[in-house]
Amino acid sequence: MKIGVLTGGGDAPGLNAVIRAVVRKSLLFGHELIGIREGWRGLLDNLYEPLDRNSVSGILHRGGTILATSRTNVYKEKDGEARVIKNMSENGIDALVAIGGEDTLGVAAKLAKSGVKVVGVPKTIDNDLNATDFTFGFDTAVNIATEAIDRLHTTAESHNRVIVVEVMGRHAGWIAAYAGIAGGADIILVPEKPFHIDEVCDIIKKRHEGGKSFSIVVASEGAKLMTDDNSDQDGSFILSSMKTDAFGHVKLGGIGNVLAEEIEKRTGYETRSTTLGHIQRGGTPTAFDRVLGTRFGVFAAELVEQGKWGYMAALKGNEIVAVKLEEAVGQLKTIDLKLMDVASTFFG
Repeated sequence: MKIGVLTGGGDAPGLNAVIRAVVRKSLLFGHELIGIREGWRGLLDNLYEPLDRNSVSGILHRGGTILATSRTNVYKEKDGEARVIKNMSENGIDALVAIGGEDTLGVAAKLAKSGVKVVGVPKTIDNDLNATDFTFGFDTAVNIATEAIDRLHTTAESHNRVIVVEVMGRHAGWIAAYAGIAGGADIILVPEKPFHIDEVCDIIKKRHEGGKSFSIVVASEGAKLMTDDNSDQDGSFILSSMKTDAFGHVKLGGIGNVLAEEIEKRTGYETRSTTLGHIQRGGTPTAFDRVLGTRFGVFAAELVEQGKWGYMAALKGNEIVAVKLEEAVGQLKTIDLKLMDVASTFFG
Protein backbone atom coordinates (compact mmCIF):
# COMPACT_ATOMS: atom_id res chain seq x y z
CA MET A 1 0.00 0.00 0.00
CA LYS A 2 0.88 3.65 -0.39
CA ILE A 3 0.20 5.33 2.96
CA GLY A 4 -0.17 9.07 3.42
CA VAL A 5 0.79 10.65 6.74
CA LEU A 6 -0.40 14.09 7.84
CA THR A 7 -0.26 16.28 10.94
CA GLY A 8 -3.04 18.82 11.52
CA GLY A 9 -3.99 21.49 14.03
CA GLY A 10 -1.61 23.02 16.54
CA ASP A 11 1.90 21.62 16.70
CA ALA A 12 2.80 19.50 19.73
CA PRO A 13 6.03 17.99 21.06
CA GLY A 14 6.16 14.35 19.96
CA LEU A 15 4.70 14.76 16.47
CA ASN A 16 7.98 13.79 14.84
CA ALA A 17 8.25 10.74 17.09
CA VAL A 18 4.89 9.55 15.72
CA ILE A 19 5.84 10.22 12.09
CA ARG A 20 9.11 8.35 12.59
CA ALA A 21 7.34 5.36 14.16
CA VAL A 22 4.63 5.16 11.48
CA VAL A 23 7.26 5.24 8.74
CA ARG A 24 9.65 2.72 10.29
CA LYS A 25 6.93 0.19 11.17
CA SER A 26 5.14 0.56 7.82
CA LEU A 27 8.39 0.03 5.93
CA LEU A 28 8.81 -3.25 7.80
CA PHE A 29 5.40 -4.25 6.44
CA GLY A 30 6.61 -3.42 2.94
CA HIS A 31 4.50 -0.32 2.36
CA GLU A 32 5.36 2.96 0.65
CA LEU A 33 5.06 6.18 2.66
CA ILE A 34 4.24 9.69 1.52
CA GLY A 35 4.16 12.79 3.69
CA ILE A 36 1.20 15.13 3.21
CA ARG A 37 2.28 18.67 4.01
CA GLU A 38 0.28 21.22 6.00
CA GLY A 39 -2.43 18.91 7.28
CA TRP A 40 -5.65 18.53 5.34
CA ARG A 41 -4.62 21.43 3.11
CA GLY A 42 -1.98 19.15 1.60
CA LEU A 43 -4.62 16.70 0.42
CA LEU A 44 -6.68 19.50 -1.07
CA ASP A 45 -3.73 21.12 -2.85
CA ASN A 46 -1.54 18.06 -3.57
CA LEU A 47 1.36 18.98 -1.31
CA TYR A 48 3.42 15.82 -0.89
CA GLU A 49 6.92 14.58 -0.12
CA PRO A 50 8.30 11.02 0.02
CA LEU A 51 9.03 9.51 3.43
CA ASP A 52 11.69 6.86 4.00
CA ARG A 53 14.27 5.91 6.62
CA ASN A 54 16.46 8.89 5.75
CA SER A 55 13.51 11.29 5.96
CA VAL A 56 12.80 10.36 9.57
CA SER A 57 16.38 9.89 10.76
CA GLY A 58 17.34 12.16 13.63
CA ILE A 59 13.89 13.66 14.23
CA LEU A 60 12.86 11.85 17.43
CA HIS A 61 13.99 14.67 19.72
CA ARG A 62 12.79 17.55 17.53
CA GLY A 63 9.75 19.64 18.38
CA GLY A 64 7.17 20.74 15.82
CA THR A 65 6.47 18.62 12.76
CA ILE A 66 8.64 17.97 9.70
CA LEU A 67 5.43 17.84 7.63
CA ALA A 68 4.19 21.30 8.72
CA THR A 69 0.58 21.78 9.79
CA SER A 70 -2.53 23.91 9.36
CA ARG A 71 -6.04 24.26 10.75
CA THR A 72 -7.67 23.53 7.38
CA ASN A 73 -11.18 22.09 7.56
CA VAL A 74 -11.95 19.92 4.53
CA TYR A 75 -15.67 20.42 5.10
CA LYS A 76 -15.41 24.21 4.95
CA GLU A 77 -13.74 24.07 1.52
CA LYS A 78 -15.75 23.93 -1.70
CA ASP A 79 -16.20 20.26 -2.70
CA GLY A 80 -13.61 19.47 -0.03
CA GLU A 81 -14.44 15.83 0.54
CA ALA A 82 -14.71 15.09 -3.19
CA ARG A 83 -11.35 16.78 -3.82
CA VAL A 84 -9.67 14.72 -1.09
CA ILE A 85 -11.01 11.46 -2.49
CA LYS A 86 -10.12 12.46 -6.05
CA ASN A 87 -6.58 13.52 -5.15
CA MET A 88 -5.95 10.37 -3.17
CA SER A 89 -7.06 8.25 -6.11
CA GLU A 90 -5.03 10.17 -8.69
CA ASN A 91 -1.88 10.02 -6.54
CA GLY A 92 -2.31 6.34 -5.66
CA ILE A 93 -2.72 6.96 -1.93
CA ASP A 94 -4.45 3.91 -0.51
CA ALA A 95 -4.71 4.88 3.16
CA LEU A 96 -4.13 7.76 5.57
CA VAL A 97 -2.67 8.14 9.04
CA ALA A 98 -4.06 11.39 10.46
CA ILE A 99 -2.26 12.77 13.52
CA GLY A 100 -4.18 15.46 15.33
CA GLY A 101 -6.70 16.58 17.89
CA GLU A 102 -10.46 16.94 17.94
CA ASP A 103 -10.69 18.99 14.75
CA THR A 104 -8.22 17.00 12.64
CA LEU A 105 -9.65 13.66 13.76
CA GLY A 106 -13.20 14.99 13.39
CA VAL A 107 -12.48 15.42 9.69
CA ALA A 108 -10.91 11.95 9.62
CA ALA A 109 -14.04 10.45 11.21
CA LYS A 110 -16.28 12.01 8.53
CA LEU A 111 -13.99 10.83 5.73
CA ALA A 112 -14.00 7.31 7.19
CA LYS A 113 -17.80 7.27 6.98
CA SER A 114 -17.46 8.14 3.30
CA GLY A 115 -15.21 5.17 2.69
CA VAL A 116 -11.75 6.74 3.02
CA LYS A 117 -9.28 4.31 4.58
CA VAL A 118 -7.99 6.32 7.54
CA VAL A 119 -6.70 5.70 11.06
CA GLY A 120 -5.96 8.32 13.71
CA VAL A 121 -3.37 9.22 16.33
CA PRO A 122 -4.42 11.52 19.22
CA LYS A 123 -2.43 14.73 19.52
CA THR A 124 -3.15 17.76 21.68
CA ILE A 125 -1.27 19.50 24.46
CA ASP A 126 -4.66 20.22 26.08
CA ASN A 127 -5.26 16.48 26.73
CA ASP A 128 -8.97 17.04 25.98
CA LEU A 129 -9.45 14.31 23.40
CA ASN A 130 -11.93 11.67 24.50
CA ALA A 131 -11.32 7.90 24.63
CA THR A 132 -7.62 8.12 25.56
CA ASP A 133 -6.18 8.63 29.04
CA PHE A 134 -3.44 10.91 27.72
CA THR A 135 -2.46 12.50 24.43
CA PHE A 136 1.15 13.05 23.48
CA GLY A 137 2.32 16.64 23.85
CA PHE A 138 0.49 17.13 27.15
CA ASP A 139 3.33 15.95 29.37
CA THR A 140 5.80 18.31 27.71
CA ALA A 141 3.41 21.26 27.99
CA VAL A 142 2.85 20.55 31.70
CA ASN A 143 6.59 20.32 32.33
CA ILE A 144 7.20 23.63 30.54
CA ALA A 145 4.41 25.34 32.49
CA THR A 146 5.61 23.85 35.79
CA GLU A 147 9.15 25.11 35.21
CA ALA A 148 7.78 28.58 34.42
CA ILE A 149 5.74 28.58 37.66
CA ASP A 150 8.83 27.52 39.61
CA ARG A 151 10.77 30.44 38.15
CA LEU A 152 7.95 32.90 38.78
CA HIS A 153 7.79 31.86 42.43
CA THR A 154 11.24 33.31 43.06
CA THR A 155 10.52 36.70 41.51
CA ALA A 156 7.06 36.90 43.15
CA GLU A 157 8.60 36.26 46.55
CA SER A 158 11.47 38.67 45.94
CA HIS A 159 9.14 41.54 45.00
CA ASN A 160 6.17 40.73 47.27
CA ARG A 161 3.91 40.38 44.23
CA VAL A 162 0.94 38.43 43.05
CA ILE A 163 1.70 36.82 39.70
CA VAL A 164 -0.97 35.43 37.39
CA VAL A 165 0.22 32.72 34.99
CA GLU A 166 -1.99 32.18 31.93
CA VAL A 167 -1.63 28.73 30.35
CA MET A 168 -3.35 27.06 27.42
CA GLY A 169 -6.64 25.22 27.77
CA ARG A 170 -9.66 26.38 25.78
CA HIS A 171 -12.36 24.13 27.20
CA ALA A 172 -10.42 21.84 29.53
CA GLY A 173 -8.12 22.74 32.39
CA TRP A 174 -5.71 19.82 32.30
CA ILE A 175 -2.56 21.93 31.88
CA ALA A 176 -3.59 24.44 34.54
CA ALA A 177 -4.56 21.73 37.03
CA TYR A 178 -1.48 19.55 36.58
CA ALA A 179 1.05 22.38 36.31
CA GLY A 180 -0.64 24.32 39.08
CA ILE A 181 -0.53 21.40 41.49
CA ALA A 182 3.04 20.50 40.49
CA GLY A 183 4.17 24.12 40.76
CA GLY A 184 2.51 24.79 44.10
CA ALA A 185 0.06 27.42 42.80
CA ASP A 186 -2.04 29.19 45.42
CA ILE A 187 -5.11 29.40 43.14
CA ILE A 188 -5.95 27.43 39.98
CA LEU A 189 -8.71 28.53 37.60
CA VAL A 190 -10.08 26.15 34.96
CA PRO A 191 -12.88 26.29 32.35
CA GLU A 192 -14.82 23.52 34.07
CA LYS A 193 -15.42 25.64 37.17
CA PRO A 194 -16.41 29.29 36.52
CA PHE A 195 -15.08 31.66 39.20
CA HIS A 196 -15.93 34.92 40.90
CA ILE A 197 -13.15 37.49 41.03
CA ASP A 198 -14.13 38.39 44.60
CA GLU A 199 -13.51 34.82 45.73
CA VAL A 200 -10.06 34.88 44.14
CA CYS A 201 -9.24 38.16 45.88
CA ASP A 202 -10.52 36.88 49.22
CA ILE A 203 -8.19 33.88 49.05
CA ILE A 204 -5.25 36.14 48.25
CA LYS A 205 -6.11 38.57 51.07
CA LYS A 206 -6.39 35.76 53.64
CA ARG A 207 -3.09 34.34 52.45
CA HIS A 208 -1.31 37.67 52.84
CA GLU A 209 -3.01 38.41 56.17
CA GLY A 210 -1.63 35.07 57.32
CA GLY A 211 1.93 36.25 56.72
CA LYS A 212 2.60 35.36 53.08
CA SER A 213 3.96 38.20 50.95
CA PHE A 214 3.26 36.72 47.51
CA SER A 215 0.79 34.53 45.61
CA ILE A 216 0.75 32.54 42.36
CA VAL A 217 -2.48 32.25 40.38
CA VAL A 218 -2.58 29.79 37.46
CA ALA A 219 -5.42 30.31 34.96
CA SER A 220 -6.44 28.43 31.84
CA GLU A 221 -6.96 30.73 28.87
CA GLY A 222 -10.53 29.42 28.74
CA ALA A 223 -11.35 29.92 32.43
CA LYS A 224 -14.76 31.57 32.70
CA LEU A 225 -15.25 34.74 34.68
CA MET A 226 -18.45 35.23 36.71
CA THR A 227 -19.15 38.92 37.19
CA ASP A 228 -22.52 38.73 38.97
CA ASP A 229 -22.66 36.88 42.29
CA ASN A 230 -26.34 36.12 41.73
CA SER A 231 -25.95 34.95 38.17
CA ASP A 232 -26.81 31.39 37.22
CA GLN A 233 -24.94 31.66 33.94
CA ASP A 234 -21.89 29.54 33.16
CA GLY A 235 -19.64 32.56 32.96
CA SER A 236 -17.98 34.17 29.98
CA PHE A 237 -14.69 33.81 28.14
CA ILE A 238 -12.09 36.54 27.89
CA LEU A 239 -11.60 36.98 24.15
CA SER A 240 -8.60 38.48 22.38
CA SER A 241 -10.50 38.42 19.07
CA MET A 242 -14.00 37.59 17.82
CA LYS A 243 -12.54 36.13 14.64
CA THR A 244 -12.96 32.39 14.26
CA ASP A 245 -10.79 29.76 12.60
CA ALA A 246 -11.92 27.14 10.07
CA PHE A 247 -13.42 25.05 12.88
CA GLY A 248 -15.37 27.94 14.43
CA HIS A 249 -13.06 28.59 17.40
CA VAL A 250 -12.77 32.15 18.67
CA LYS A 251 -9.33 33.39 19.69
CA LEU A 252 -8.88 33.27 23.45
CA GLY A 253 -6.14 34.93 25.47
CA GLY A 254 -5.87 37.84 27.85
CA ILE A 255 -7.49 36.47 30.98
CA GLY A 256 -4.15 36.81 32.78
CA ASN A 257 -4.01 40.55 32.15
CA VAL A 258 -7.65 41.05 33.16
CA LEU A 259 -7.16 39.08 36.37
CA ALA A 260 -3.96 40.91 37.29
CA GLU A 261 -5.61 44.29 36.84
CA GLU A 262 -8.66 43.32 38.90
CA ILE A 263 -6.63 41.67 41.68
CA GLU A 264 -4.40 44.71 42.10
CA LYS A 265 -7.38 47.09 42.06
CA ARG A 266 -9.38 45.08 44.62
CA THR A 267 -6.57 44.02 46.96
CA GLY A 268 -3.99 46.76 46.66
CA TYR A 269 -1.25 44.16 46.14
CA GLU A 270 1.15 44.70 43.26
CA THR A 271 0.19 42.18 40.59
CA ARG A 272 1.76 41.08 37.32
CA SER A 273 0.74 38.58 34.65
CA THR A 274 2.69 36.20 32.42
CA THR A 275 1.18 34.47 29.39
CA LEU A 276 3.07 31.33 28.40
CA GLY A 277 1.24 30.95 25.09
CA HIS A 278 2.97 28.99 22.37
CA ILE A 279 6.05 28.38 24.52
CA GLN A 280 4.05 25.41 25.83
CA ARG A 281 3.91 23.91 22.33
CA GLY A 282 7.52 24.25 21.31
CA GLY A 283 10.86 22.64 21.95
CA THR A 284 12.12 19.20 22.80
CA PRO A 285 9.50 16.63 23.87
CA THR A 286 9.85 14.90 27.22
CA ALA A 287 10.87 11.25 27.39
CA PHE A 288 7.24 10.36 28.19
CA ASP A 289 5.96 12.05 25.03
CA ARG A 290 8.70 10.51 22.87
CA VAL A 291 7.80 7.03 24.12
CA LEU A 292 4.04 7.59 23.93
CA GLY A 293 4.29 9.08 20.43
CA THR A 294 6.43 6.15 19.33
CA ARG A 295 3.96 3.62 20.72
CA PHE A 296 1.04 5.43 19.06
CA GLY A 297 2.85 5.54 15.71
CA VAL A 298 3.76 1.85 15.71
CA PHE A 299 0.19 0.92 16.69
CA ALA A 300 -1.28 3.15 13.96
CA ALA A 301 0.86 1.34 11.39
CA GLU A 302 -0.45 -1.95 12.73
CA LEU A 303 -4.04 -0.70 12.41
CA VAL A 304 -3.36 0.07 8.75
CA GLU A 305 -1.84 -3.35 8.22
CA GLN A 306 -4.92 -4.93 9.82
CA GLY A 307 -7.31 -2.78 7.80
CA LYS A 308 -9.00 -1.35 10.91
CA TRP A 309 -10.24 1.80 9.20
CA GLY A 310 -11.98 4.50 11.22
CA TYR A 311 -10.07 3.64 14.39
CA MET A 312 -7.61 5.58 16.54
CA ALA A 313 -4.71 4.52 18.73
CA ALA A 314 -5.50 5.28 22.39
CA LEU A 315 -3.83 4.91 25.77
CA LYS A 316 -5.88 3.01 28.35
CA GLY A 317 -3.97 2.50 31.56
CA ASN A 318 -0.60 1.42 30.20
CA GLU A 319 -1.96 -0.33 27.12
CA ILE A 320 -2.33 1.03 23.59
CA VAL A 321 -5.72 0.01 22.22
CA ALA A 322 -7.95 0.75 19.23
CA VAL A 323 -11.01 2.97 19.68
CA LYS A 324 -13.42 4.27 17.06
CA LEU A 325 -12.76 7.78 15.79
CA GLU A 326 -16.38 8.72 16.51
CA GLU A 327 -15.82 7.84 20.17
CA ALA A 328 -12.69 9.98 20.29
CA VAL A 329 -14.30 13.11 18.87
CA GLY A 330 -17.84 12.70 20.17
CA GLN A 331 -17.22 14.98 23.13
CA LEU A 332 -14.36 16.77 24.85
CA LYS A 333 -12.63 15.18 27.82
CA THR A 334 -12.77 17.71 30.63
CA ILE A 335 -11.09 17.32 34.00
CA ASP A 336 -12.71 15.44 36.85
CA LEU A 337 -13.48 18.13 39.43
CA LYS A 338 -12.13 15.76 42.11
CA LEU A 339 -8.75 16.88 40.81
CA MET A 340 -9.70 20.44 41.73
CA ASP A 341 -10.69 19.22 45.18
CA VAL A 342 -7.12 17.98 45.56
CA ALA A 343 -5.75 21.28 44.28
CA SER A 344 -7.99 23.39 46.55
CA THR A 345 -6.45 21.73 49.61
CA PHE A 346 -3.47 24.02 49.00
CA PHE A 347 -5.29 27.24 48.05
CA GLY A 348 -4.61 30.22 50.25
